[in-house]
Amino acid sequence: MLYMHDLWVNWFEGEENGYNICRFHEWRKEDGIELIDQIPLVHVEDELFDFIENDLQDLPLSLLQDIHRRTYMKKNQERVTVEYAAVVTNGKDVIVFDTLGYTLPVKKSRLIPRQERLVFEMVEGKRPEHYNIEATAVKEHHILSLGPDKMSGLTRRERQLKQLLMMALDQLKHSDHPEEIRYWLTEWDPAQYPLIKEMTNEEAWDHLYGGTIQGWSSYHEELCKKLIKGQPFFETIWQGEHHDVSTQHLKSQN
Repeated sequence: MLYMHDLWVNWFEGEENGYNICRFHEWRKEDGIELIDQIPLVHVEDELFDFIENDLQDLPLSLLQDIHRRTYMKKNQERVTVEYAAVVTNGKDVIVFDTLGYTLPVKKSRLIPRQERLVFEMVEGKRPEHYNIEATAVKEHHILSLGPDKMSGLTRRERQLKQLLMMALDQLKHSDHPEEIRYWLTEWDPAQYPLIKEMTNEEAWDHLYGGTIQGWSSYHEELCKKLIKGQPFFETIWQGEHHDVSTQHLKSQN
């Protein structure tokens, strides 16, 4: 088995969509960067790589057996054994996962570019290992788990705010005041006010969702800001994306 050493990771926990496992250029100085002392590297087929990157279901038992207790972290100068963790690659992309002792990839990370290049060098010319994926539930995208095409081209901040907007819209749809939907649709598209007045709540909702689901703009941001006003949980997320962030740390490791 191949192994990597002294690996910088930036864990994103409970993420089922690969677009939320941020690439190195989007890492922030306040992220909790950790150092892995030793971890196995597994060359896998495209199907399994996509399954690990873009889902949160049970991993193949044979893979878990192959990597069992082969990873070590350094904590307070002590070497701590990790139950199930690995770097996986399909030869084109790389991801790291840690199951936290479970059977699904709970935590995931990208690598810094220098270590990513090393992965490709280590598996070059080698055939990927075959692991059978058990029958699983078909993954479906929805308002709280948007498809990759809806997040394509957005920055980390924009993705976070778009998810926040979708959470607020979902809450609006299921609120006790559905008549507010037409009000917010008017905020979003005031030129359509004469038509909006004639819409049912369901029609207004479809127009609002259909109009905001694509891309990201200052109009999206303004609507999001207004929608979440007075809601502490949402406002905390908003504020977290509006302070200055830096992606320049750890460049010396690149």
